[in-house]
Amino acid sequence: MKETFKAFIVNKADTDFTTGIQNLTFDKLPEADVLIKVAYSSINYKDGLASIPNGKIVSTYPFVPGIDLAGTVVSSADPRYQEGDLVIATSYEIGVSHYGGFSEYARIPGDWIVPLPDNLSLKEAMIYGTAGFTAALSIQRLEENGLTPEKGKVLVTGATGGVGSLAVAMLAQRGYDVAASTGKASEQEFLLKLGAKEILSREEVFNGKIKALDKKIWAGAVDPVGGEQLASILSKLQYDGSVAVSGLTGGGNVPATVFPFILRGINLLGIDSVYCPMDVREKLWSRMASDLKPKLLEDIAKEISLEELPEALSVILKGQAKGRFVVKI
Repeated sequence: MKETFKAFIVNKADTDFTTGIQNLTFDKLPEADVLIKVAYSSINYKDGLASIPNGKIVSTYPFVPGIDLAGTVVSSADPRYQEGDLVIATSYEIGVSHYGGFSEYARIPGDWIVPLPDNLSLKEAMIYGTAGFTAALSIQRLEENGLTPEKGKVLVTGATGGVGSLAVAMLAQRGYDVAASTGKASEQEFLLKLGAKEILSREEVFNGKIKALDKKIWAGAVDPVGGEQLASILSKLQYDGSVAVSGLTGGGNVPATVFPFILRGINLLGIDSVYCPMDVREKLWSRMASDLKPKLLEDIAKEISLEELPEALSVILKGQAKGRFVVKI
């Protein structure tokens, strides 16, 4: 094994903020049970925030961002993992307070690791990443609360983003009638290819006015946007419908009333992919390798190199991303 390896480093000293690829030595990695040779990582909005000086994600510098990684175990002090095992690590403190996946090697606690399921490659695992896991967890929670394809249309907001695009593809794979909402009119073909049956503008979901109760339209919704739009969705759910919310790009304020809850029995489901219990996490990754796995999974992603990270992180921060960026390490 070589003495040094490449990693994408962010650093901040007083007012000086820098990013770039540097050579690291293994003693710079944080202490943890399992050393992994990283094959792929991916880019999430949180990674974009970690790459700017005022992103409020990273607290100590220098730092290696990247909240997702997949690769091969090199060595392990954890008896659950052996040299050569293929593994996934996402969420927890990875890429936030613990060196992350934008590196040729990572040292990760065994309790944060999931064995790579059968019928899933390392690259496919990172096409999913945290975004895909969040989409899958949203669908699972909706189904646990009674959603089935027979109940009616399912709305997906922010449909060209990471969570949204994967939710569209997974729901379509499960046989749902998906209505995809996006502010990018040019990406209708992309969403139809993923399996959406209907493309809606943002204004068709929220036109600036929120009624206490509106026309019943959707049996369920996957919403990574939040804000006022979420309040509008709540008012338009069918009886006993549910919305799974996982983001706040539309803002943290949700000016809703209790009427949809007490007159239509709807459910507002909070989705936390960061500290999701490991037993749920492992079962969900198995579903992502089987009944939730879209046939066109690779069409959702663009593969980039470590050297192309800065440009892709900028695209994510500007809200211009379509689907997923997979980083080949």
